[in-house]
Amino acid sequence: MSDIDDRFEAFLAHSGGEMVGWSFSSMTTAGRMSAEQIPWSYGSLVIPLIDSATDMLDMGTGGGEILCNLRPLPANTHATEGWMPNVVVARERLEPLGVTVHGFERDDDPLPFADHSLDLVLNRHESYDPVELRRVLRPGGNFITQQIGGQNDADLNELLGTPPAEDYSDWTLDHAMEELSAAGLLVVDGQEAFPATRFYDIGALIFYLKAVPWQIEDFSVENHRVQLYDIHLLIEQQGWLEVGGHRFLIRAEAPR
Repeated sequence: MSDIDDRFEAFLAHSGGEMVGWSFSSMTTAGRMSAEQIPWSYGSLVIPLIDSATDMLDMGTGGGEILCNLRPLPANTHATEGWMPNVVVARERLEPLGVTVHGFERDDDPLPFADHSLDLVLNRHESYDPVELRRVLRPGGNFITQQIGGQNDADLNELLGTPPAEDYSDWTLDHAMEELSAAGLLVVDGQEAFPATRFYDIGALIFYLKAVPWQIEDFSVENHRVQLYDIHLLIEQQGWLEVGGHRFLIRAEAPR
């Protein structure tokens, strides 16, 4: 067996553990993957809105990593999360800060809030229903979201010979703004970017793919071993694998 083959087997055996919360910091800090900066700062955009809010929701909080770094938070702050292992992590992190964490099992469940009860809804990489947002926001209330666009990581599907599990190709800035406007919200800002991500070893890529199971249907090392080995050879040759990303950001207001 060659040194390249030995490294491949070693990376398969040590591709990283189960991700807890929603952070790739273990890979980026170790220099095993890197992501190009997007041209806006989510935190800088939401902090002024948080400062003026009394009742706030963070949708899809993950393990609460982002929200806890946006303190001080409004007196009445809530978070939702749909992946049960993350609900436990989020509650441990956020409830000592006074945040109520709501777990849910279905993406299409109504938001557990009364009509016109929230000043601010944050959403980072989480699905949402524009009609529900319009219902829960007070007049003048804000919704701000950073989304993963439909073209994100399409290179991985091509390399692994697997079509996307669902067709999100139309999930773009323009499409999302049209949906929000149709629900009666006023779009006041929209930005779109296509940042690249680099993987510096095949183990980091496997860790990533396990964390985003919607990207490659039925992904496993066993099912995709041949394609993973080809990618490993590419990384060995040029030092990295670069994958195109897709992000967009929208801020919308409820009419006064």
